[in-house]
Amino acid sequence: MDTKLTLSLDKLIIEQAKVYAKSNKVSLSKLIESYLATLTNRNKSEIEITPLVKSLSGVISMDENRDIKDDYTDFLIEKHK
Repeated sequence: MDTKLTLSLDKLIIEQAKVYAKSNKVSLSKLIESYLATLTNRNKSEIEITPLVKSLSGVISMDENRDIKDDYTDFLIEKHK
């Protein structure tokens, strides 16, 4: 059941949001509802891994003795020479 809500927002933000909503063919109310649903439904303890990312897992193998921090330090030294 939908319930009416009154918000006080900056006029420029409202205008920009209306343009964004219109360009995405969605009402401003649905846009805000979707945003709030996203904020409130997040499970902070678990990050969702998409099927694409899962399929890429394990594609690259690395030497277990390799120190990634040393590699990054070497990269930065080279970059800023």
